[in-house]
Amino acid sequence: MNRPLSSTAAPPHAGGRSGLGASGALGAFRARARLVLGIFKLRIGVLIMVTALAGMAAVPGAGALGFVQVLALALSVLLSSAAAGAFNQFVAAASARLMPRPRGRALASGALPRSAAWLAAIVLLLAVAVASAAWLVNGWAATFTAAGALTYGVVYTLWLKRRTAWNIVVGGAAGSFAVLAGAAAANPEITPLAWVLALVLFLWTPPHFWSLAIANTAEYAGAGVPMLQVVVGVPRAARIVHAQAIALVAVSLLPLWLGAGAVYAAGALAGGLFFVRKTRALVKEPGRRTAMAAFFASMVQLSVLLAAVVVDAALR
Repeated sequence: MNRPLSSTAAPPHAGGRSGLGASGALGAFRARARLVLGIFKLRIGVLIMVTALAGMAAVPGAGALGFVQVLALALSVLLSSAAAGAFNQFVAAASARLMPRPRGRALASGALPRSAAWLAAIVLLLAVAVASAAWLVNGWAATFTAAGALTYGVVYTLWLKRRTAWNIVVGGAAGSFAVLAGAAAANPEITPLAWVLALVLFLWTPPHFWSLAIANTAEYAGAGVPMLQVVVGVPRAARIVHAQAIALVAVSLLPLWLGAGAVYAAGALAGGLFFVRKTRALVKEPGRRTAMAAFFASMVQLSVLLAAVVVDAALR
């Protein structure tokens, strides 16, 4: 005779339902974390951080820095860039809703509330970044770190973005300040090589950003943002991008007269010529496909150049 089932036995698949619930909660947490982290534009922040480390590596005296100082510099630049990126999204939330590409961002879509608490968090994040650089590195590194964030957050986002087609030219100084922050960490007396590398970053930003903007011309025009291609037309904007890319490559070769070696020369030429070739294709056939190719080529160019800076400095 079969024994009756106990009334305390767990219902079938109860463990499965519990597991699904935990999995769902974990998925919801990850989705929420992605929303929050997306506000800080961490991909751009990492790139800015790498430029700071390259600026540090290029300057004599970098080897005297301890691990804590290098880490403090890297995190300070990353956090200050994150604060500037979050402020940009906070301010631009309304206009972002008019553009298909950024419409899904957390503050623009309403997935996260656009409240004063965000402003407080952004200010606190920037203050922590700058204070850490001042305390653990030096005052000049902290000054340049703050200048980079304020240039992007205030000068570009609040003042220039909706006023002039040349907005990103001045906004591009944010990346230059990261190089100077890194150089100042190694030697507060900024060397000519560091200034030239800062100029390279200054010249890199406009053709990089304008290439992406050309690929999304209709979005900017619809949102009323006076990006270069909206004001002067795509063909002329493409020619300006190409001219800027040529100027960028020319300036990127100047470090060869300031002590940079063969590895740097190879990186500057290889990455630079690749970028120029793609911008030339953009001039010949202005359109989304060639604009995106030029945009990605600019990323390759900068990545190769920064790697060459670090390797060349290590070999000297």
